[in-house]
Amino acid sequence: MILITGANGRPGSAVVREFARNGRPVRALVREPAKAEGLRGLPGVEIVHGDMLRPETLQDALAGVDRVLMVSSAGPPMLETQCTFIDAAVRAGVGHIVKFSGRDSIDGFDNEQFRSSRSHEQIQRYLFASGTPWAVLQPSQFMHVYFDEVPDVVKGELRLPLGDTTLAPVDIDDIAKVAYKVLTTPRHEGRIYPMTGPEALTMADAARHIADAIGRPVRYVDVSFEDKERAWLAAGYPPPRAAAFVQLFQERRRLGRSSVDLSTHELFGVEPTTFAQFARRYADVFRGDADYTVTPGLVVDGSPR
Repeated sequence: MILITGANGRPGSAVVREFARNGRPVRALVREPAKAEGLRGLPGVEIVHGDMLRPETLQDALAGVDRVLMVSSAGPPMLETQCTFIDAAVRAGVGHIVKFSGRDSIDGFDNEQFRSSRSHEQIQRYLFASGTPWAVLQPSQFMHVYFDEVPDVVKGELRLPLGDTTLAPVDIDDIAKVAYKVLTTPRHEGRIYPMTGPEALTMADAARHIADAIGRPVRYVDVSFEDKERAWLAAGYPPPRAAAFVQLFQERRRLGRSSVDLSTHELFGVEPTTFAQFARRYADVFRGDADYTVTPGLVVDGSPR
């Protein structure tokens, strides 16, 4: 049996849906069953309830599991959450843990220096020392994070503090296809798989692709870090996360240039999704005509969207 943790989140749910599309049974771990309605009824999907921070709740989830994709929400609890889960998985005899990690596409970016990425490095070291066979997926920024900008996009602006910096965001569905293959095929032990999207884009490029998709003008506005932090806080970012994002975006702007890495797409035969294709797929979201999911942990108008 294969287990996907964090199955209510963006990447976890995308991987669960990929299993369903391929007709392969999978077990989906959720902390809040009431939020798992989008997974119910998918063929071959077994939904189990448990908390990665409470090993006593994971007995049913880990029973008979050979491989795990370990995903959890970002933020300060992630380090304790995933290390606690690794211990529980090792005790349960799980044979292979695939960690869903991250790597910024910006050239010269040092994960160890930033709170938004350092926890991934610490968890990876803990996993490597556990003695359990492992693999690591290292995607760059998700294309889906641009949903957080929809309130401004519907007003005709994409407001970010990045100047001419380029980023190479990747589609979560591309990552899910790779995750499915890593979890269902052999010989991935000790491998790290980086992923970016197929283009290094300025935010002006991103705005243009969104505008083309929705048929309305959208212009990039280069705002100050102070203005963006205020906007993040007003949108529901917890203050520590807003501060961490300011630090992250400051470094992205300082370094300025991203590189594209499609080696993992090519290895697994996954056609990379362009940002233009992504924007067209979700044109109704960017027009403000459809519901969407904001970054986990945010609250908009009293509840997640």
